[in-house]
Amino acid sequence: MSRATNNVAARRRRNKILKAAKGNYGGRSKLYRTAKETVQKGMAYAYTHRRLRKREFRRLWIVRINAACRQHGLSYSRFMDQLKKADISLDRKMLADMAATDPAGFKALVESVSSA
Repeated sequence: MSRATNNVAARRRRNKILKAAKGNYGGRSKLYRTAKETVQKGMAYAYTHRRLRKREFRRLWIVRINAACRQHGLSYSRFMDQLKKADISLDRKMLADMAATDPAGFKALVESVSSA
């Protein structure tokens, strides 16, 4: 009896890796073993950076809010504290967007919070 091989599935598995490695430089996209390492590393980075992206955006929003607050003579921490005390529940993403796109509205918010 002849030996059965798994050619079709093996080829598909290899092609899946090579397709995922498309766009990499040189052997990283052509050679199976190198491509496999590249794809695995890329997937590990993707997993990590999906989590890091959330932190980085929060940091960016805080920087933008702080910059806008300081134009009105208030620090970020004081502003956030006064927002909490005034029971205004706007998240940092909305506040940063407001600071960048609607400076007049942000100024009104700062004034309403600091007067209360």
